[in-house]
Amino acid sequence: MTQTQDMIHEDALPGHESRLEPKPEWEPRYPGSGRLAGKTAVITGADSGIGRAVAALFAREGADVAIVYLCEHEDAERTAEIVRAEGQRALTLAGDLGEKDFCDDAVARIVEQFGRIDILVNNSGEQHPDSDITDISEEQLRRTFQTNIFGMFFLTQAVRPHLKQEAAIINCTSVTMYQGSKELLDYSSTKGAITAFTRSLSENLVGDGIRVNAVAPGPIWTPLNPSGGASPEKLAHFGENTPMGRPGQPNEVAPSFLFLACADSSYMSGQVLHPNGGTIVNG
Repeated sequence: MTQTQDMIHEDALPGHESRLEPKPEWEPRYPGSGRLAGKTAVITGADSGIGRAVAALFAREGADVAIVYLCEHEDAERTAEIVRAEGQRALTLAGDLGEKDFCDDAVARIVEQFGRIDILVNNSGEQHPDSDITDISEEQLRRTFQTNIFGMFFLTQAVRPHLKQEAAIINCTSVTMYQGSKELLDYSSTKGAITAFTRSLSENLVGDGIRVNAVAPGPIWTPLNPSGGASPEKLAHFGENTPMGRPGQPNEVAPSFLFLACADSSYMSGQVLHPNGGTIVNG
């Protein structure tokens, strides 16, 4: 039995990383160099998967981290422990990003706790596989857009007054925006919106010294897919269609977020990085 065939399948999103086998690899691969020293980062979906790996790496580079998540409290607390083990402060905030009031309240608590916001990582998202467009219910369509793009707008609106020159916003789009996905019509549509949002927001904010970029991961082993975000048939061969022939790990994606968050990318805005296993997307 292959590793992908041995992956467990849960029934409800977003899914518990603590129950996932094999465990995603979140650990930073290198010692820190202080590239985010003294900064505060807000990371959505930071309880697990890519968000956890980004939180761990940002903390290693010196940032305090606000962990925004939906309802996986055990996973979120584990991420907070990882951040604190790196010598940084962590704050966990549970709620629905699709609700504007939650976004406003969360940002107020973050500023009260840390006094500043320097980096916003809009990473959270949800997906639901459907083989036929007529199978997508109105409720699902609204929910996917509410989480993936409305929530990104709401949180960015709440954070904007606190961002100063040299701040950075990094949005998580997807390879599905560039390739399409016959099973993820609503999800891939939101990712197209996120890419357009990234480029437009960059034009809007770059004059104020705030950079906006995005990361477009390929198939990454996180709780999202085995928790209902991919069909069993697709999950059995997850990542095999990439040139590298395997799914990626969260800690293979996190360095793209770090690069876009720190001064290493000071001459980049409105751009998208593609940690996707070698797939050429010309985007």
